[in-house]
Amino acid sequence: MRRTGVICAAILLLPLRAAWADAIVPGDNLVLDGIPPIPAAIALQSLPYTEFRTSRFLSWHPTKREILIATRNDNVNQVHRVAEPGVKPEPLTDFKDPVNAASYQPKRGDYFLFEKATGGDEAYQISRLDLDSRSVTSISTPDERAGSPAWNHEGNRIVFFSLKLDRKNPQQPAKSDLHLVDPLHPESDTVIATFDGGGWGGLRWSMDDKTLLFEEIISVNESHLWVMDVETVERRRVTPGHKGVRYSAARFAPADAGLYATSDHDSEFRRLVFIDLATGKEDVLMPHLKYDVDEFSVAKRSKRIAFITNEDGAHVLRFYDIESGKELPRPPLVSGVISGLRWNKQGDELAFNHASSRSAGDVFSWNINTVQMTRWTSGAPPQVNASEFAEPKLIRWKSFDGLGISGLIYSPPAARFRGKRPVIINIHGGPESQARAGYLGRGNYFVNELGFAVIFPNVRGSTGFGKTFMTLDNGTKREDAVKDIGALLDWIKKQPDLDARHVLVMGGSYGGYMSLAVAARYPERIAGAIDLVGISNFVTFLNNTETYRRDLRRVEYGDERDPAMRAFLEKISPLAHAGRITKPMFVIQGRNDPRVPFTEAEQIVASLKKQKTRVWFLMAKDEGHGFAKKANADYLFYAQVKFMQETLLK
Repeated sequence: MRRTGVICAAILLLPLRAAWADAIVPGDNLVLDGIPPIPAAIALQSLPYTEFRTSRFLSWHPTKREILIATRNDNVNQVHRVAEPGVKPEPLTDFKDPVNAASYQPKRGDYFLFEKATGGDEAYQISRLDLDSRSVTSISTPDERAGSPAWNHEGNRIVFFSLKLDRKNPQQPAKSDLHLVDPLHPESDTVIATFDGGGWGGLRWSMDDKTLLFEEIISVNESHLWVMDVETVERRRVTPGHKGVRYSAARFAPADAGLYATSDHDSEFRRLVFIDLATGKEDVLMPHLKYDVDEFSVAKRSKRIAFITNEDGAHVLRFYDIESGKELPRPPLVSGVISGLRWNKQGDELAFNHASSRSAGDVFSWNINTVQMTRWTSGAPPQVNASEFAEPKLIRWKSFDGLGISGLIYSPPAARFRGKRPVIINIHGGPESQARAGYLGRGNYFVNELGFAVIFPNVRGSTGFGKTFMTLDNGTKREDAVKDIGALLDWIKKQPDLDARHVLVMGGSYGGYMSLAVAARYPERIAGAIDLVGISNFVTFLNNTETYRRDLRRVEYGDERDPAMRAFLEKISPLAHAGRITKPMFVIQGRNDPRVPFTEAEQIVASLKKQKTRVWFLMAKDEGHGFAKKANADYLFYAQVKFMQETLLK
């Protein structure tokens, strides 16, 4: 029997009664500590909830109506070709690690570039795959982290930023190299400029291929736009350099007359703006919209802009006519999450991804001439009726200081689950992120089969509610976000259908920190907690996170090199209050995590074990910041089900 993190085919053939007696065999790549045997029955019962496939648009072919997508081949996402809408995707890559980014050569489409890391380390490398021979050629060098190559319009050169990975000197300041290379001749690679720091990206070419546009990211709240002459490498900042203003997603307007970008200058929200390159004047295109513009795409031939607005955690797809300055009719879509906007070369068809509470995520396109929607993929598992999945409802509560906080709740079917229901509070990472009205994935099993209510809160610091709200947890205000969860616990206690005695808090990354912090602050009010790749000590985290991320994280959390801030960060870190964590804890970590190093998990686990708090620990040796491989994600899910059964149902 092959050892794997998913239930083996042999087990599936066993009679149900016999399967109940068997335990799932974890893969050799998984390190387990304190986790009891997981009954195979959990895998049998939850199997329909683990077989969904998410598809994500990557690239239009330049001369054919076909696309590249990323979807799971077997264990991880790989690049697939969809020759026409609805046909079975054809796998083009086959690696042990996921491939989630690729782009066709923009003239002929006879090869594409893709990006891949190893074991979750996020040290991405750029490679070329020739479609005729299926041969793979490296473009970037293995001692650097490269990614997001930008094609020129002739299709004979790309530019990309890279960062040297100095494992021996992790405290060295980050420097970003800007590369220019012909992908057919990797030996032509030339570093044309070097920049201080790791916050450079968003490369775009002008229509005449003479000028580059890129973004300098200071923090999630501040960034600037630059242009550079490709031949002379002279560069200048286009935006004024305002503190606390974010410019992002910029690209050249038709005929290179200026730039389109999103900006929160003089606004709480990121708006779509046009910036005149000659004067620097900034015009807001649709000032009446009081929502964040999360993404947009410009069709230069048809002079249309497609963009999505973030409205209470759901997306609305909109279209803007550049010549008339008016918004155009938009297609009817089920409420959900939209991403990956990309016009085809002709500028008459827009591809995008759409996910909802009842759809894992598929690729669609909208033709502006025929006014027709096309579905390219279908990733729904046939064994489960997704139309019965719970849909989220918006909830609101007041925090300790009167600030209004909101979230989304997925409730179990009342006809099947009577009485007060146990609650899972699932806190998003970031912290500059947002709980969206999307697909629960395996989490649908918690709601549909175990009868749990699942709440996704958007505590202060979340995006989507204005830039002031997003800064309310910065620096010394960090614990105010934890108190937002305390207020949520108060709200739960007042609900007639929720069981405040059986509440579990969980989250990943920053959400993992929040889970640890809530477990330490409110131990008497929760039944257990799950920490996935979370921060246990801000000082050790800042010392050990990858160099290219450190300065950005210091803006958010505080600079540990300042003695007063260091003392504060030590004081509020969950590790300093581990003695108050008395309810069962499940800690999950990827060994190769470059963002939150595995030592953050190990030190909190050691502390909890020392004080005899019940703790489960799971570490995958071939994962990073989260579990990307299906076998690992499945075993983690089965273990979570067992943990929840013991903490919420007993």
